Amino acid sequence: MTNQTVLTFLTLPVELVYRILDHQSDMTIICSMRNTLTTLYVGGKQIGSVEAQHLANALQYNTILTTLHLLNNEIGDIGVQHLAHALQHNTTLTTLILGVNEVGVLGAQHLAHALQYNTTLTTLELSVNSIGDVGAKSLSDALQHNTTLTALNLEANSIGDVGARYLADALQHNTTLAMLGLTDTSVGDVGTQYLADALEHNTALTTLELIKNEITYVGAQHLAHALQYNTTLTTLELSVNSIGDVGAKSLSDALQHNTTLIILHLRYNEIGDVGAQYLCDALQSNMTVTNLSLDGNQIGSDAMDQINKFVQRNESINQ
Repeated sequence: MTNQTVLTFLTLPVELVYRILDHQSDMTIICSMRNTLTTLYVGGKQIGSVEAQHLANALQYNTILTTLHLLNNEIGDIGVQHLAHALQHNTTLTTLILGVNEVGVLGAQHLAHALQYNTTLTTLELSVNSIGDVGAKSLSDALQHNTTLTALNLEANSIGDVGARYLADALQHNTTLAMLGLTDTSVGDVGTQYLADALEHNTALTTLELIKNEITYVGAQHLAHALQYNTTLTTLELSVNSIGDVGAKSLSDALQHNTTLIILHLRYNEIGDVGAQYLCDALQSNMTVTNLSLDGNQIGSDAMDQINKFVQRNESINQ
């Protein structure tokens, strides 16, 4: 038997390797590197749906890649469909970033279908897309079956209170999702009520982001009620809303009973010295809050000094 020589980039002369690579697109090179990269960042390249398909084809066979970052690439629903199909076969990817990619309802449906079969993806980032409440429903349905995903970011997707209701229903059954990002999703007070009701029963979520959601003291009251029963939420992000002094009082009352919440962000919430005093009173007995952010409110320096003193005390206790 004659000896056969297997030629690879490792055995070819370097000049020839350079000539080959000069005639390949960046995406072709990336897709050919099936088992070398663990993290791939292809952000802002506008690769579109066709190149996304090539990437998805490679993903079906790749056994090394764990993080795929595709922010701002005009992938669209068709490109996402290819990636979602790959997720049904891939067994190593844990993080998929698809923010700013013109993903709509159909794209969300494809991803939701994949989540019912995929058993390795833990983080899905879909910020600044257009999945709406219908897309939120699809993902919510998937969350009732998926037992792997721990972080879902839907920032700036306009899911509204209807979409929030779907997600709240999922939270009543899901036991693995730890982080839910709903910044700038127009959930309002009504959507917040649905989420708050779910928090009374959910035992997995540790971080809830509700920045810039037109939440008033009414929504704050619902969240405060939930905090009296919830024993797992450690971070509540409510910045850029309008809870005011009344909302601050509701949350303060809850803090006197809750022993789990560690981080509470209330920046730009129209809170004055009255609301600050409520928070200060709560912190006299609350020993767990170690990060309370109140920038952008109308709180005097004396009140802030008092609040910071209690927060620093808690930091020392919990070190």
